[in-house]
Amino acid sequence: MFINTFNIGLTVVVVFLLLLVFNAIKILREYQRGVIFTLGRFTGVKGPGLIFVIPILQQVVKVDLRVVTMDVPSQDVISRDNVSVKVNAVLYFRVMAPEKAIIQVERYLEATSQLAQTTLRAVLGKHELDDMLSEREKLNIDVQKILDAQTDSWGIKVTNVEIKHIDLNENMVRAIARQAEAERERRAKVIHAEGEKQAAQALMEAAEILATQPSAMQLRYLQTLTQVAGDKSSTLVFPIPVDLLSSLMGTKKPG
Repeated sequence: MFINTFNIGLTVVVVFLLLLVFNAIKILREYQRGVIFTLGRFTGVKGPGLIFVIPILQQVVKVDLRVVTMDVPSQDVISRDNVSVKVNAVLYFRVMAPEKAIIQVERYLEATSQLAQTTLRAVLGKHELDDMLSEREKLNIDVQKILDAQTDSWGIKVTNVEIKHIDLNENMVRAIARQAEAERERRAKVIHAEGEKQAAQALMEAAEILATQPSAMQLRYLQTLTQVAGDKSSTLVFPIPVDLLSSLMGTKKPG
């Protein structure tokens, strides 16, 4: 009876010791770190690989050091020129200081997500709609710098922010289309007017050259006659200036 009781007690002790050893051994992967608390106080960061903790007295909190890709939900933003749009983005960040991410902020993933949403609304609300559509890269950098500065005390490094979509209502889309069409028409008219101006300038210079050389005018008319004669039209009407007739006939116009 005594021997059986002793065997049972020994078995319990052995199982208890095995459980302690099992709980004392922790294996952390290459991208993980363990934040160690001894009696509730921070005592260091361990890992990766095999680490040992004192059961009951020490606790370990695992932290992932890989880059986190976080989708920022669509935010209702009113631009500086009072246009309502919906904007969503994607955020890339990683934990640089595991102890700060655990000690300085509660649930750092949720905190970073909420901060990204408010920062996105605040930054885009300072710009006009045209800036949102044409200067997206600049806005990405502005949001990234603000988030990185605010999350630095949490041990988090924001590496990149990308605005994915800027959704407009149908009325605004049609208004932008009309504006773009009007802009294209304006450019076409300006280009056409510029072409007319250049053509007029060239004609004026050509007229000045021909006026100084009467023989050049004659040759030009003869060349034009040769080109028109090649056509198969039955009737040919060709105006001849009086100056040309006078030069050909060897007479001058009466004064």
